[in-house]
Amino acid sequence: MPSQRTLLPRSAPADSGISSRAIAAMLDRLEARSGESHSLMVVHRGHVVAEGWWAPYSADRPHLLYSLTKSFASTAVGLAIGDGLLSLHDRVVDVLPDRVPADVSDQGRRITVHHLLSMTSGHPVDSLAEAWERQPDDLVKGFLSLPFAATEGTRHVYDNATTYILARMVERVTGRGLPEFLDARLFSPMGIDHAEWDRVGSGAAFGFHGLHLTTESVAAFGELLRRGGRWGDQQLVPRDWVESATRRHIDSEWILDGAEQADFSYGYGYQFWMSRHGYHGHGSYGQQCLVIPSHDLVVAATAQGESQDLFDAVWECLLPGVGHAASTEEDAILADRLRRLSLPPVRGSALPGRAVRATLDASVEGSALPDGTTVTVEPVDGGWLVRFGSLLGGGGGGDGDVDGHVEVGHGDWRECAPLGRPIVAAGAWQGGTYVADLYVITTPHRVRLVVDAEAGTATATWSTPPLTGPSLELHLRSPLMTRPDVA
Repeated sequence: MPSQRTLLPRSAPADSGISSRAIAAMLDRLEARSGESHSLMVVHRGHVVAEGWWAPYSADRPHLLYSLTKSFASTAVGLAIGDGLLSLHDRVVDVLPDRVPADVSDQGRRITVHHLLSMTSGHPVDSLAEAWERQPDDLVKGFLSLPFAATEGTRHVYDNATTYILARMVERVTGRGLPEFLDARLFSPMGIDHAEWDRVGSGAAFGFHGLHLTTESVAAFGELLRRGGRWGDQQLVPRDWVESATRRHIDSEWILDGAEQADFSYGYGYQFWMSRHGYHGHGSYGQQCLVIPSHDLVVAATAQGESQDLFDAVWECLLPGVGHAASTEEDAILADRLRRLSLPPVRGSALPGRAVRATLDASVEGSALPDGTTVTVEPVDGGWLVRFGSLLGGGGGGDGDVDGHVEVGHGDWRECAPLGRPIVAAGAWQGGTYVADLYVITTPHRVRLVVDAEAGTATATWSTPPLTGPSLELHLRSPLMTRPDVA
């Protein structure tokens, strides 16, 4: 695994003027929620004052950011605008003329960079699935061919396709792929040396999701924004772009799972959400970069949960502690707690020597493997080898079979990469049932494997379904190459 250099200086909470008790209270709140926290970093006045990873997640591991990727794509747009290669008033039809449908509407012809950035093109709902269904080989054409329900610039509707198109526009005017452009202009100058990108079938980066970065890289990005685009002695991103991208351009209202999400109702900028305090870049399942200029504060988090839980914990627990330092003894207690953070491995017995073979039942919701997949659990020293479908190097497995084995520890975590992307796992016997948690560790997701030895059946279900589809094999390949499933 590539090593990650330190991007930000460290400071004890007391030295930075922030209460370690407040940070501990925020941890209490996060750990009491139903979801999982995977990492947390608090930056105050440019110094990291608290950082922790819930094992098996770790500091040097990139994590899938989902739609937090959009905020990085927005920054790429700002860089292209600062270079004079693009403007907010440039139209899609002019920058990408070869990707315009012949029957494009007048409103489709009027869509500009500003409309895409603010997600105010006028579509009634997220256009991604329907646009891709209309034009499987060209999302830009599909987007422009859809009917509009509101005049452009008048109503915000969260729309993933807008960011995909922005990425293609940046690539057209710069002559570089989005990952290569951001590597050269943002990541390398900041010292971020390991950014991974998931891609569509053509090989292009999604733009609206798919970036994997370490938590410190996300925190450093937030700190860059808090400083107005300046990093050390370099103005990496134009200050006026940062100010424009992170202010409200349109009213917003976003309802998730039938529940109001308060911090998604304060307005939308250019691929940033306004918050009760400051602004944030948001990714599904709780990937967050929260910037609070009024308190000289940045909070970065990765998780499998809801972002609103983090916001509430920051507002109610952390912010009251800014400017109220605790003692150095309490700082030490907090630091020890942060070092020991862990998600619990599966509890149960090792039962050395016990093996089992079963057939997978994919009728359960969220199955990660196809029906009928053969599952074998073979004991090894300190754990097990779990095989799905054909054996390592065997070939001949059906669609969806994971070619190879997964190493599973007992009481601790074991790591392997059967298809290129790492998976970290722990398991145990619970009576006559074998249970293992398989963390696709560069994402928020894990698979719970349950094998009934007596019945000879097994299930493998996602804790939360990846937005790019349920196939475990797909998510063990790096880079992941797909497009959203179209019914």
